[in-house]
Amino acid sequence: MHFTKMHGLGNDYLYVYGQVPDDIESLSIRLSNRHTGAGSDGMIYIGPSDVADFSMRIFNADGSEAMMCGNGIRCVGKYVYDKGLTTKTSLSIETLSGIKQLELQVKDGVVSTATVAMGRAVVEDDLVLDVDGRQLVGTPVSMGNPHVVFVVPNAEAVPLEELGPLVGRHEAFPGGVNVEFVQMLSKREMRMRVWERGSGITMACGTGSCASVAAATSRRLCEPGVPVTVHLDGGPLQVEVSDDFQVTMTGPATTVYEGEVAL
Repeated sequence: MHFTKMHGLGNDYLYVYGQVPDDIESLSIRLSNRHTGAGSDGMIYIGPSDVADFSMRIFNADGSEAMMCGNGIRCVGKYVYDKGLTTKTSLSIETLSGIKQLELQVKDGVVSTATVAMGRAVVEDDLVLDVDGRQLVGTPVSMGNPHVVFVVPNAEAVPLEELGPLVGRHEAFPGGVNVEFVQMLSKREMRMRVWERGSGITMACGTGSCASVAAATSRRLCEPGVPVTVHLDGGPLQVEVSDDFQVTMTGPATTVYEGEVAL
């Protein structure tokens, strides 16, 4: 099997164009292992679509299937353009959370960055969670996949390895949830750290960045219609949330290497 390793701000996946195999759960677990496999946050399969230009399916490092990946979809756009599968710079991609629109920015014949229309963020009322004896106030947000956002004084001080899985598997979220801890630096900048459902701590999360800015906008910590720079472990993303909570995200997409593995 031929694959391409790509990343968006360190959120890395193995990309394959073709049909998803029957053993995808065990395959994603095996190849995602950073010691005995290729090493990644999971696998993304790209294919044709009856309703969009292309389709994508996302499988986490634990073998579970994700509904959407903001960093991953930018890399899908780069993959299909750089490999000559399309000459279009405006693309529609079918995902489990609906059809997303991409605008590709091309430099010297290859895609460098992409802007994604992520759809409408659904921000719910704050929840008070009892987490290992601590009371945490979080804002649930849906970006087509579930998130809960916590605004904290210092994101670096959060024990993410401990709190991430405790919140992510909390009984308040029966299907699990992506967990973001956000420190507001100004109305136009935030620091975010993330624990992703199915992958654990990652260097970046596109949907998590969108959810975080949406939650901050709902709390009046950010202004609608004004781009916000989200500083992640892997680098910055630009996110803008409109008055009606339509979200756009802009960030880089990078190819690491091409590989082959015996199945």
